[in-house]
Amino acid sequence: MGIFGRKRRTEGESAGRHAAPEADDTIEDDAYDEDSELSDVSDGPFDVADFEDDGVPRIDLGSVKVPVPDGSQVQVEMDPETGGVRAVHVVTEQGQITVSAYAAPRTGGLWREVSTELAEQLRADGAKVNIGRGVWGLEISAIVGDVSLRFVGIDRPRWMLRGVIAGPQSEAAAAVEVLRGIVRRTIVDRGDAPMPVRTPLTITLPEAVAEHIAAQQQQG
Repeated sequence: MGIFGRKRRTEGESAGRHAAPEADDTIEDDAYDEDSELSDVSDGPFDVADFEDDGVPRIDLGSVKVPVPDGSQVQVEMDPETGGVRAVHVVTEQGQITVSAYAAPRTGGLWREVSTELAEQLRADGAKVNIGRGVWGLEISAIVGDVSLRFVGIDRPRWMLRGVIAGPQSEAAAAVEVLRGIVRRTIVDRGDAPMPVRTPLTITLPEAVAEHIAAQQQQG
């Protein structure tokens, strides 16, 4: 597993408005719907209740357990206003990968909504956007300046998982497979508590990582 670093996001960074869907006031509906829009996850990612240990090393972030490939680094992004953890990134040769989970309807369909909004936001910011189909359904690719972005989303009962990789355009072809590989081996621990749809599932850092970040903050 890679080393850990700390990152404070500034307003000018490209992740900004495209970082996370905003929560709404709709509480998840536990009723079953035959017209559900759930992704096929027979090969992953997995709900923690359905997962059997496969020996793959992962960083446990509470709501998600994310694999960290050899040679990569883990970077923690802090919220400058609250001082809390905003996101955790896996930095590879092909680009920076961020995997995030959100509360979602039991019948799925959230990624379709979010991907439409995301594409509109990217285009409004001047990005060149393409929408296609991938392993789990809709995927978004975008070019923002010199940066290539690829987004994937997975709809499951009561949670949605989103993965994004941002890297140089020269690595775009390889980057999508790296992203899919990490997302495929991710485990989601949604928990049982009801919460509004689109609410980000809480990120918690392993004790050793939290201590490392705290020490960096004390140093300046």
